[in-house]
This record gives sequence, structure tokens and C-alpha cells, in this order.
Amino acid sequence: MADQTYDAIVVGSGISGGWAAKELTEKGLKVLLLERGQNVEHVKDYKNANQAPWEIPHRGRRTIEMLENHPNLKRDYVLNEQNLDWWAHEKDSPYVEKKPFTWFRGYQVGGRSLMWGRQSYRLADIDFEANLKEGIAVDWPVRYKDLAPWYSYVERFAGISGNRDGLDILPDGEFLPPMDLNCVEKEVAERIKAKWNGKRLMTIGRVANITQPHEGRVNCQYRNKCWLGCPFGGYFSTQSSTLPAAMRTGNLTLRPWSIVTKLTYDKDTQKATGVEVLDAENNQTYTYKAKVIFLCASAFNSTAILMRSATDIWPGGLGSSSGELGHNVMDHHFRVGANGTYEGFEDRYYFGRRPNGIYIPRFQNVGDDKRDYVRGFGYQGGASRSGWSRNVAEINFGAPLKEALTEPGPWSMGITAFGEILPYHENKITLSKDVTDKWGLPVLEMDAELKENEKRMRKDMMSEAVAMLEAAGLKDVRGFDAGYTLGQGIHEMGTARMGRDPKTSVLNGNNQVWDAKNVFVTDGACMTSGAAQNPSLTYMALTARAADFAVAELKKGNL
Repeated sequence: MADQTYDAIVVGSGISGGWAAKELTEKGLKVLLLERGQNVEHVKDYKNANQAPWEIPHRGRRTIEMLENHPNLKRDYVLNEQNLDWWAHEKDSPYVEKKPFTWFRGYQVGGRSLMWGRQSYRLADIDFEANLKEGIAVDWPVRYKDLAPWYSYVERFAGISGNRDGLDILPDGEFLPPMDLNCVEKEVAERIKAKWNGKRLMTIGRVANITQPHEGRVNCQYRNKCWLGCPFGGYFSTQSSTLPAAMRTGNLTLRPWSIVTKLTYDKDTQKATGVEVLDAENNQTYTYKAKVIFLCASAFNSTAILMRSATDIWPGGLGSSSGELGHNVMDHHFRVGANGTYEGFEDRYYFGRRPNGIYIPRFQNVGDDKRDYVRGFGYQGGASRSGWSRNVAEINFGAPLKEALTEPGPWSMGITAFGEILPYHENKITLSKDVTDKWGLPVLEMDAELKENEKRMRKDMMSEAVAMLEAAGLKDVRGFDAGYTLGQGIHEMGTARMGRDPKTSVLNGNNQVWDAKNVFVTDGACMTSGAAQNPSLTYMALTARAADFAVAELKKGNL
């Protein structure tokens, strides 16, 4: 196959890559969208989305073979028969754990946009300013005011349902009507608000599930089967939203099964000239050229591509001149909180299977609240009634058992904290010198862990959860810490951070690689700090902003 030239190449088709493809094609660029895995077509390839549990060979449960083949996925809920093909095959794509690290990857068109939790929150002024004020890592090169219009822009297209709560710590957005709190959640929310004089708030989650028809998509059907793909387009994914928009322009070429081995680089112009691609099916190598390249392969894979590029000039790879490429690994630590039972409302139930829960925004180290650690955490969770699948106290058979199973059980509620992990330089990824993947590429070695700041935070994450549920009147409240290893939050961030100085960062304030101004990195790799909020909405906003800048620079002849 002859070399081919495009205006722009986008590597990765997940949340960030889909947005890059949409924005660049709508602005008139001819774009090649590369995805290392299989194609997944909207609706047609959601093979289990409309299946009942009894129609799945093993009812969706784990088999012995699955446990043997997926030692990483089995560490958490993600190992599931119903969407197993949407998670990276670990034997083909292994990695090395110098310290325990749980890495859940989605290698197909749409990436993890098909399986994400869809919680969508803006970062606030306090998040962008924290590094500078606390003398941690480096300063973000942007502030909330720089991203606010782009948050609005992506929210309006993606479709985020939520409540406008008027909080500085959690800026409001352009929301579709919110989902409802159920009766117990409303009661708990009122009691928490009263106990802490409005300084703590429980609200409905801000979620990328649409609550009314939007952008040609049908509103959420409350099936809570989102991670199997939604035939209705009820939640934001590359397939339901950004890819169709890009395709409508006629400017997009999608190429699945395309593993980018490296960027090609011209040291005279100090620009990337294109990408080298290994076809995952035929093992042939192809070269594609472009004026602009967007790396959106997910945080660590984008960084790995940089590490394999221009090594004749920089041994550590393109973007390594600062010494920060691969460093400052972040995630959100969680699996700690509390749960309890609620007495009352036995005559009340809830409608459907709401694919969303409650959210309690960060209240630690805000205003006059001071802790023995920096930064903070928010809570997610919800209240529900146990149904026919609960443990039944009556050890009977026949009619008594059947009657017990027809009555819903008591109300219970649980909340889980998601906390910020600081950007420590020593938390890093590197290319292995000994281990390669199925295609002969060096795999990543993970060397990252929680530090004392997060460990102190976790104690508060549990104790505050217990305090709030007890204050709200729940009974038998129990705190829990189920343990956590980096990566389990599936919010990998850092390793190619933004900054104000090429000596201390990989990217500038427009997401350009300092060492190659026509290369943009807009996925989680670019994050300078992690905040406590789910990060995907920020990736969307940064990507749309960078694409707008890139096209403007192209027109000026600067790229």
C-alpha cells in the first residue's frame, strides 16, 4: 500500500479521539482516525444489549477459562461474559507490574466510551489553582475560565443530565433535566444538608445519559445495561455521538486494527511528519502522513507512542526533553465508604433501573475546613431496596418461600468515596526492556503507588461516610475499606502533563508537545493534577479546545 497523506491523524477512537475526529472534520480537515482494535458499529455490534440473562451461555458469569485468561480483569467487576471482547486481551497485550497496578483497557473503535461510568463533572477554580498554591508538581497552564466555554460546548453536544446546584466547588453546566433522587435519597439529602448547615450537599449525579431526545438520539430507557452498548443512543459514546457527526462531513477515514508503533519526526522542521502503523491483522507496516497529529490512545498508550518516537534524537522519546514523560501517574483511589439500612418508606419503591446515583461534592480543605492531608474526595452511591435475590430469613420451601420472595426487602444505602491522588514524579511508567506484546512491541512497566497523603485521606473517606449516614438516620451503619491498587479507578492520568515551562512539562497550554508543535495530546496523559471529580468531561473540553486552536494555527501557516 502506498503512503497516504491527510490533513490530520487522530490516534485512538475513545472519548478524546472521537471528539478530535468530530471537531477536525467539521472544520474541513481530511482526517484519518486510527484504532488499534476491531470495529464496533453502532447498534449492529451490540450483540448482548437486548439479551436477557438466560440467553447468555453462562448467564453472564465468569468461567474458569475467563479467570485463567484474564488475571487482571478478574480483580474487579469488569470481567464479565457479556462484553468480554471489549476489554483488552491480556495475553496479547500484557504489562509488567513493578508495583501492583490494575489496568483496564478497551481496544476497539469507541474504546472505553462504550463502557464508561458516564459521570460528568467540571473541574473548578480550586482544582486548577491547587498545584501552584500548595507548591505541588507544576502549575496548570490553564484556569477554569479558559475551559468554561469549552465545557459548555461539549456538554451541549454530548448531552449531560444533571441538577444546577450553584456550587463553586462543582461548577454548573449546560444540563438536560436531571434524573430523580428516590424517596430515601431525598430524605438523606435533606438531613445531611440540615446537619451541616448547607455546607455538604447530596445531589443527583451529573451523567452522560440523556433524559430527553437529543441530537437525533433517543432518551435513556433506564435499562442500566449501558456497558453493553445502547441501541437507543441513550448515553454518550463515540458510536452514538461523535463518530456519526464526523462521518457526516465526508472528511473521515476510519481504520481499525491499526497499531501506531511510533510517530515519524523531522529534526530539521522539528515537527512530526506522520505515523507508522502496524496492521494488527496482517502484520504489515504502513506509513501515513499528516500536518497535525492528535494522540488520544488513552493516557498510558499515548505516552508509550511518544516514548517509541524520535529515539535517535531523544533516547526517552519525543516529548522527553523535560524528564517528565512517563512520570506523574494518577488515578482516583476509592473502594472505601460506608453503608447502612433505612427504616421506613416500606410502601415506596422506585421506577426502572436508573443508570446513575447520588453525588456528594468535595467538602474537605475547602474554605475554613482543614485536614491533615491536602486535596479531597467526593462520594458516589445510592439507595435501593433488595428484591427477590436477597437472602431470605425463612428457611422454607414452597408457598412460604415464594411469598417472602414477592415482597421487596428493606431499604439500604451505600456511598463510596473517590479521592484525588497527587502527581508524584516517582509514580511512573517505562517501556520494558525484556517483555514484548503479541506484535513485538515493548510493553509498559508500572511503578506507582499510594503515598502517605492518600493513606491519611482514606481514613477520612470512611469516617466521614459513616458520620453522614448516621446523621441521616440510617441504622447498622458500617464503614468499609475494600483495598485499592492504582488503576482500579480506570481514570489513569498524567505521564505527559501540561505546564508552562518546557523544562518541567511535556505539553504547553494548548496541549502541544513542546518538542513538536504539530503533535497534540488531549487524553488523560495531559492532566497536570487529577482533582476529585471524574475526568472524562475535562478530556472532551480540552480536546475540542485544542482542535479549534490547531485548525486556527494551520490556517495561519504555523503548523
